Amino acid sequence: MIPRDQEGDCAGQQRPESRIRVVQVISNLEFGGAQRQVIELTNNMPAGEFDMHICSLSDYVPLGEQLREPHRLHLVTKKWKFDATVVPRLAALLRRLKADIVHGYLFDADIAARLAGAMAGVPVRISSERNTDYHIKRRQLLAFNMTRRYVDLVLANSHAGAAFNSRMLGHPMSQYRVIHNGVDTVRFAPRDSLAMRAELGVADGELLVGMFGSFKQQKNHPLLFEAARTVLQHAPNTRFLFVGEMLYGGMHGSDEYCRRVHALVDELGIRDRCLFAGNRPDVDKLYPACEVTVLPSLFEGTPNVVLESMASGVPVVATDVSDNRFIIPDGKVGYVVPLHDAAVLADRIVAILRNPALRHSMSLAARQWAVTEFSTAALAGKTAQVYREALSCKRGARAHGVS
Repeated sequence: MIPRDQEGDCAGQQRPESRIRVVQVISNLEFGGAQRQVIELTNNMPAGEFDMHICSLSDYVPLGEQLREPHRLHLVTKKWKFDATVVPRLAALLRRLKADIVHGYLFDADIAARLAGAMAGVPVRISSERNTDYHIKRRQLLAFNMTRRYVDLVLANSHAGAAFNSRMLGHPMSQYRVIHNGVDTVRFAPRDSLAMRAELGVADGELLVGMFGSFKQQKNHPLLFEAARTVLQHAPNTRFLFVGEMLYGGMHGSDEYCRRVHALVDELGIRDRCLFAGNRPDVDKLYPACEVTVLPSLFEGTPNVVLESMASGVPVVATDVSDNRFIIPDGKVGYVVPLHDAAVLADRIVAILRNPALRHSMSLAARQWAVTEFSTAALAGKTAQVYREALSCKRGARAHGVS
């Protein structure tokens, strides 16, 4: 168990006053994409210039174990779903840490960060957009609109997400900055997979197709299951690995979705070809065990699993949503396929499985592309620049009497 302070008292030593103090506020630290990026930023931002902290609104923080400096994690937990006391308690944390920037991720944490940031007088308040083309509830839209004046910038992880957020909330595009996610290209790298394949029970000569993602509607597992029947006709020695579980507490109907997914597996008669690994802390060892990974999502921001797969030297087949066509150069590191088209999805998977030379060339290209364009160093550098400019702009405005 990592040591962490409760309700805001910083357990670390005093930080130099010259450093920019950033508090990232997030709903929890479960095994999710936004959560992984928060950890990566905290671990990789320039330490001499930034003093990074994470505040979780839940005590469910399994990814917190990946923090290099555990004292950077703080808890301001919600006692019930609509716990309004979170805002003043979070504001107290921001004051104690003397935050220069508060950066909110995911709906409840984003709203809390806006309000607490304003209450604590934090100079820069940044919102996030991690997805695109999703349904937003009326009460969520109301909360966003009521707090919009407390937002200085919206940081999106895709151009599609920025445009969607602007249409949805009415912020001008000048208020958005886009930084695609980053991946730890040291942790996620090609490696020998014989031991992991043996642990999974994958026999010599079998081909493994992986899907890494939580069991929630967005990830669209049924499309891969439908394609799997065709894949097995052309490559009967194929098995399908599913890494992930339903969301913590069955949030957003993921418990019911998980039940429907498993019922579909039985209905299609492919359970003996499927491996369900659940959430795993060693996903970096699982990617290289696969010949190809698949992400059939209905919508995305920048999918971490795509970057992790490519960094591991594993080609990817993903649906043509959000910025996927930029992130996955079609035909070079994998394929981008039409949404809802199981036939094309199956065709592209089979093309990679049955052509070792193509698979090898895609593997090399995928690794190089991830290292060059999507490293954590690139993520940290681009984010640092946004933070610097936002704080400089706000300080300049205040110096001229503009709030």
